[in-house]
Amino acid sequence: MPTPFPGMDPYLEQPELWNQVHNRLIVAIADALTPQIVPVYHVSIEERVYTSNDDSLPINLGLEITERFLEIKSTRTGEVVTVIEVLSPKNKRSKDGRQAYENKRLKIFASNTSLVEIYLLRAGEPMPIFGDAKGDYYILVSRGYGRPDADLYTFTVRDVLPAFPIPLKQGDTEPVLDLQQLLHDIYERARFDLVIDYSQPAKPPLSPEDTAWAWEILGTSK
Repeated sequence: MPTPFPGMDPYLEQPELWNQVHNRLIVAIADALTPQIVPVYHVSIEERVYTSNDDSLPINLGLEITERFLEIKSTRTGEVVTVIEVLSPKNKRSKDGRQAYENKRLKIFASNTSLVEIYLLRAGEPMPIFGDAKGDYYILVSRGYGRPDADLYTFTVRDVLPAFPIPLKQGDTEPVLDLQQLLHDIYERARFDLVIDYSQPAKPPLSPEDTAWAWEILGTSK
């Protein structure tokens, strides 16, 4: 059964579900890109591990956090050409998680590696982005050979998610990632319709206007 929403389903953002969405999306992106870039490049799923302390507890437990991301590498040399990150709540809200990611982000910006950041979470403070663009969700495409210029895609919960190019080496044809199709496919394969209670408000909450819009989409009167 398909998601009832035309773009990003805000119910996928709920904390108890997002980790599944994140992991499935990482794999789906890798699978979608691979046929478009082989044999010159390949996609690998990588892990970032760090220790995080839960600020809500009176003691520090030193929890080990594992976050997955993608690297597009040159098949011939092994060089990392592009890093693709799907931001998690820890990246946006946790002090330890945000610091770990911001350190990595700065290193990438100081290199020739391209960076793609996909923000599909409304809660938390977004990563620093130049300009005053407004939206519920963002996609940042920063080409290593084109900095400081970058492409920024912004969209709201009401919009269809964009298809966008993934940078490679300068001059190479860039594969296109259809994020909307990937998310809809993930939703149906995972049967998220069986675990989401659409009779309840979305978490995190939508604005009053978007809440009314969502209830209309869902055919629910509140």
